[in-house]
Amino acid sequence: MNKVKFGLSNVHIAPFTINSSGVYTYETPFALKGAVNLTLDPSGDRADFNADNTIYFSDTANNGYEGSLEIAMVTDEFRTKVLGETVDSNGAYVENKDDVIKGFALGFQINGDEKNRKFWYYNNSVTRPSNNGSTTENSKTPQTDTLNIKAMPRLSDGKVRAFLTETADNKSVYDSFFESVYETPVSA
Repeated sequence: MNKVKFGLSNVHIAPFTINSSGVYTYETPFALKGAVNLTLDPSGDRADFNADNTIYFSDTANNGYEGSLEIAMVTDEFRTKVLGETVDSNGAYVENKDDVIKGFALGFQINGDEKNRKFWYYNNSVTRPSNNGSTTENSKTPQTDTLNIKAMPRLSDGKVRAFLTETADNKSVYDSFFESVYETPVSA
């Protein structure tokens, strides 16, 4: 069993559509190269009810997670498939005030001292990244892009995320984890 975790890799994005019945259909995932840092903090308020001079009942709402993904640079594929930008006949990427940002599943891997874990967050929204740069001085220091992400429960079934650690019994599922968005097997 892992004692520590470190490293972030294999970030994948799978845009989705939701039909009128609330069913999510995920596109084939694509890799988002250049992952630097990921922070997703729990979202949801805690409600305490006091009685008999103590906390009698306590519950927390699970509204998913909020945070950011820092990457080397937003890719052209992410710009068109998620941010809704278009490419004109000259190859210019054009952002329009009416662009529709698509929801997506977010997959990634975090390494551990013994085993790595692979994750899928099912229902994410993102804000447009800032545009920044700085002058080159004595050395070239790469600038990064940050995507602010909200990972919400899926509307159809309330699922927020799934993660998998490789075992002898699930090796084939683990090895193909980013080929499609992972769904819990239906019991027979």
